[in-house]
Order: sequence, then structure tokens, then C-alpha cells
Amino acid sequence: MAEQVKKPLKITETVLRDAHQSLIATRMSTEQMLPIVDKMDKVGYHAVECWGGATFDASLRFLKEDPWERLRKLRDGFKNTKLQMLFRGQNILGYNHYADDVVEYFVQKSIANGIDIIRIFDCFNDLRNLQTAVKAANKEKGHVQIALSYTLGDAYTLEYWTGMAKKIEEMGADSLCIKDMAGLLVPYEATKLVKALKAGTKLPIEMHTHYTSGVASMTYLKSVEAGADIIDTAMSPFAMGTSQPATEVMVETFRGTEYDTGLDQNLLAEIADYFRPMQEEALKTGLLNPKVMGVNIKTLLYQVPGGMLSNLVSQLKEAHAEDKYYQVLEEIPRVRKDFGEPPLVTPSSQIVGTQAVLNVLQGERYKMVTKESKKVLSGEFGETVKPFNKEIQKKCIGNTKPITCRPADLIKPQLAEYEKEIAQWKQQDEDVLSYALFPQVATEFFKYRQAQQEKVDVTSADTTNKAYPV
Repeated sequence: MAEQVKKPLKITETVLRDAHQSLIATRMSTEQMLPIVDKMDKVGYHAVECWGGATFDASLRFLKEDPWERLRKLRDGFKNTKLQMLFRGQNILGYNHYADDVVEYFVQKSIANGIDIIRIFDCFNDLRNLQTAVKAANKEKGHVQIALSYTLGDAYTLEYWTGMAKKIEEMGADSLCIKDMAGLLVPYEATKLVKALKAGTKLPIEMHTHYTSGVASMTYLKSVEAGADIIDTAMSPFAMGTSQPATEVMVETFRGTEYDTGLDQNLLAEIADYFRPMQEEALKTGLLNPKVMGVNIKTLLYQVPGGMLSNLVSQLKEAHAEDKYYQVLEEIPRVRKDFGEPPLVTPSSQIVGTQAVLNVLQGERYKMVTKESKKVLSGEFGETVKPFNKEIQKKCIGNTKPITCRPADLIKPQLAEYEKEIAQWKQQDEDVLSYALFPQVATEFFKYRQAQQEKVDVTSADTTNKAYPV
């Protein structure tokens, strides 16, 4: 009998990015991360996802930290491990489309500061919105991983996914990720999907899912058996719930099989011990809500990602309309259908969710329309897999002529203008990118940074002439 070929499974660790984004609103600070980097570097992960997504905004806005400084410190610490980031195509890490010159410069600076793998996705799976970022990453010799936002609906057939995979390969991707942000991919569907992708493309396939609906570990098991090369997991204190399956559990699952990861459970246990007090503290302070740790099967019914659910709850709380929760959940799929059935992931999830809340609270659908909803229906975010509901489109944008080109073709270069606006605050090249994405938040941070530096200057000036007792 022929000997079985060993095909070790690779693991991407998400505890420094998606795990804390999903469970504690991206509040883990650089200071909390650095002491464990040395141990994490010894594990032998395929990569550590540690940047991008909401970490950039949260660093500046809530933690008063420079995200670029975080990246450089992590790069210094991880001597043997590839660092990965999440990048929202033409949205970069913000919520609007930016000009090509901003996208290109951001990619260049991300790689120059230490990123090895850039996972690039678009909330509509409109590949035109990925072109600039992919070309820029290829030019900088970064590893380009294109992620397809997984969702359900008539249009999302196996043919759709395999067709997209082929196009992704032609675009110049080095690997393909199935990004299942809402935990919608169930185990046996994963088998079919991975087998079809393996048959249709030569690219390595990485699976990314969330535990929200309770099936994620089983989905990984079936995906790996079907040929998936890499899975995303999180250290156990920040795993499960709206985060990823636990790293240690998945390592144990495949131990002794042809997929054995070879990772050391003792070392993983030490790393988990480091993060556990952080999780306990977050539970104590209310930063980690026990609700997000459970299973929410409604995800499968309404296709609402975990982060979007908590968003809805707080919107309804503010409006003193928490009793309307289930009406909103039922309205979401209807709005999604009107908007061309896009996957629900940042920023489309927020746009669809907020519009559904307004439709329910106003007592009339589309009586009040957000400017983001108008942007979607005007084609400013790109093309959806299905056409928009024509009546709704007319009601929301009137006679505005929707655009059909790649949205960024209509945006003039922006960098030079941003450089001018930021001149008084600029201390490093990267500051212009922080400002381009979040002008107000970045300016507040720059002011804070300057005040801190002045404080340090004053303190050091004070201490030089003081006589100290011997």
C-alpha cells in the first residue's frame, strides 16, 4: 500500500488582530502585546495577523497610539514569523474609497514597516476595487492574498466562487482566502466549496471563519480534509464566540494525522496563560460582554455578523426601541436584497444594518435614507452580484445617474493635498496616511502626541539641575 503523503496544516494566529477586534472592540494595546511576542515567535505559525482591520482606527482613536509604531515594534519582535494584515481594497482601512495614489502609498508603507502578507478584500467582491492594491503589493514584493467575502444567496453558487477564484489567480494573487465573517459556512458545504476551489485553482487556500453560529471548528475539520492549506485560529482566551476557533483545539484535532501541525502544546499553553488574565480583566470591566461568547444561531437565519449584531443593539438602545430588535433582524435581509444582495462585511454590514434600523423606526421603508445607502445605490461602492431594486433605487437617489465604472476612476489623486493639510503635524512619512484615512481622529492624535512630547521635554529639563541626595 502506498504510504500516505503528509500534508501538515498551517496555522495563522489572529489573537493580535481579529480575535480582540471581535471580542473586546480592538482594545488590546501594543504594551499588552509585546511581552509575549518572543514566545509566539517560537511557535512556528504560518503567519501572525497583527495589523489592519479596525486596529488602525482603534489605536489612534481609543488607545492614543501610533499604529505605525505598533507595526514596527511587532516587526522587531517577530524575527522568524510572517506578519499579516487585513486591507479593505480601495477602502484601505477606512470607510470610503480613496484615490489610487493613497492606496499605492499605503501598501508601500505597510510592507516597508514590516508586513509580509496583505489580505485584500472588497465588501461586494467587486474585483475592480482590488486591482490597485494587488498591483501595488506585487510591486513591493509582498505576498498578496485575495479574500472572497463568503455569503449565501441565489447568486452565490459553486460556479460563482470557482469563477472568482480563477479571476483572482489571473489578477496576480499568491493565495486565496475564504473570508466567512458571519460564520455562515457549514461543514458539508465547506467540503464542496474547498474541493471545487482546489479543482479550479492552483492557489493555496486559507479558511477564515468566526464561531458565531457554533459550527466553525467542524467547518475547519471538513475544509482541511477537503484540501484547505491554512486555517485562522485564535489563542483560547480570545477564541470562540464572535472570534475564531481556538488554536490549541485545532492543533490537538489534527495531532497524529497526516495534517499534524507539529506545533507544541506546552508552548501554546504558556501563551494562553499570558492572555488569560487579560480576558478575565476584560470580563470584569465589561469590555468583554459574555453575550458575544455564546452561540447565536440567528446568524444563519439573518446572515448578520456578530459585530453587526452588537451594533444594532446599541443603535436601538440609543433610540429607546430595543423591543424592535426582531423586526430589524427581519428587515435586514430585505434591505440586503434591495441593495443587490452583497455580502455583509465592513462597510456594507453597517450600511445595510443602519438602513434597516431606520426603516423599522420610521414605520415606513426608505422614508429616511442615509448618505451611505445613497452611495451604494449610486454605484459608488462598486458593483453587486445582483442588480439593485429599481423602485427603491429611484426612491432613494431620484434622477441621479448611477456610475458603472470602477469607482476610484472618478477620484483625483489626493496625496499632495493631504500633505499640505498635515504639514504642521507631520513627524514621519506615514502620518499623511493616518490623516488621509481618519482626518479628525488623526489630528486629535497628533495634538496629543505633541503634548506628550512637550511634557517629556519639560520633565527632562526640570531634572537636569536638581541636586539629589547621595
